[in-house]
Amino acid sequence: MFAYVLVDTKIKDQDAYDKYKALARPLAESYGGRYLTRGGAMDVIQDELWTPTRMVLIEFPSMENARAFMESDEYQPVKIIREANADCTLLILEGR
Repeated sequence: MFAYVLVDTKIKDQDAYDKYKALARPLAESYGGRYLTRGGAMDVIQDELWTPTRMVLIEFPSMENARAFMESDEYQPVKIIREANADCTLLILEGR
């Protein structure tokens, strides 16, 4: 069963965040991740629970692959770049 990492990101430092993106993508791909959208245009239809800012959606072959990426030793220093330069809401969703 597929899994999706969904991230809503409010970027504070674009140059530093660009470095994060360049490092994160090949790591996600090494765990089977495939970016489906990365900050594209949005049409927010309803926002009673939260107002999204910049959405990223990555598909993984399984919850295990998504978690392995997020928890990997290789990703931890990259994650620090993201956390220092953006405010995020991040979740892993099980899918089909």
